[in-house]
Amino acid sequence: MRFLVLILLLAQSTVLFGQYHFSGQVSAENNGNSIYLSLVEDYRKSGRVYLDQIVQKSEVDSLGHFSFEGNNLNDQNRIYRIHLDGCSDNTGSNHFLGRCNNSKNVLFIANNKDTVSFPTSFEDQSLCTISSTNPKSGLLLEIDGLKEHMAYDFADYPSEANKKLNLDKWFQTLHNFGKEVNEPLAELYIYDFLSDKRNETFRFYLEDLTINDYYDNLSERLSNTYPEAEFTQQYQAEITTDEDLASFSRPQSSKWNRTIIALLAVSLLGNFLFFLGKRRKDSTSELLEKLTPQEQKIVNLILQNKTNKEIASELFVSVSTIKTHINNLYKKLDVTSRDEMLQHFKK
Repeated sequence: MRFLVLILLLAQSTVLFGQYHFSGQVSAENNGNSIYLSLVEDYRKSGRVYLDQIVQKSEVDSLGHFSFEGNNLNDQNRIYRIHLDGCSDNTGSNHFLGRCNNSKNVLFIANNKDTVSFPTSFEDQSLCTISSTNPKSGLLLEIDGLKEHMAYDFADYPSEANKKLNLDKWFQTLHNFGKEVNEPLAELYIYDFLSDKRNETFRFYLEDLTINDYYDNLSERLSNTYPEAEFTQQYQAEITTDEDLASFSRPQSSKWNRTIIALLAVSLLGNFLFFLGKRRKDSTSELLEKLTPQEQKIVNLILQNKTNKEIASELFVSVSTIKTHINNLYKKLDVTSRDEMLQHFKK
């Protein structure tokens, strides 16, 4: 009985102690060739093999089998790569800029407790099929499949109208896929593709960034799931920069339009007030032209709130003469009092 318990404990030790086991099958002709396990922390480096990502090295045996084991990986999910190097082991010319272009590789999601295998497919293709204890390990392969379908859509009708329709469709399709699988690492893999400055998707991505809350929501999902990870900070820094770029490249024209409209409105208002004032001055001038010079002087003095006695004194005439002039003014201006006259000339 004790022996049976010991066997069960040993069988479960990989789970208890966080032991990972990644294994697979490639062509037997690779016997003795090096194969590598890499950690891809920088999602911008997911598109090709980099030597500085390698964490473990193994060799393919005579039957084409390989395996990686240990307990030194992160307990959280991360993106890993297994690649069969088609270049030499040194860092000379065959590894231009730290990468090898002749490498067969596969990207997958795993953590320190996972058992992942890479069997050959029914067409005897290696590193293109995944079987794993982690249900999220094969998500990146699924995304690659979606990207292939997207490429077919664009190839059918390469017009600008079709491109716009397909970009709308595929951005939504890929975003929805990322949200549904509930794995921000898969969404980062999608984001890397859609926001790649080398792709035709980049311009549409900048437009989408200004109107779609998906990107801010992804930032929250990353912060909740991987708060301390470098790629979370990397993503947040990138969308902040790209939002500034998008606002610089697109809304500037609308800002200028608003500025021009505001200036036009101010100009129109200024012209309206100018012509209104000019009209009032013209009307006042026309009224004064109907009057004699002496009557004009009296009107100006009345506008200064002078009394009849003060007006008579200033014009060196009698008060009765001023009253006669004022009565004549009332008739010419069709008013009955000083107040009406004041209002008439101050309109």
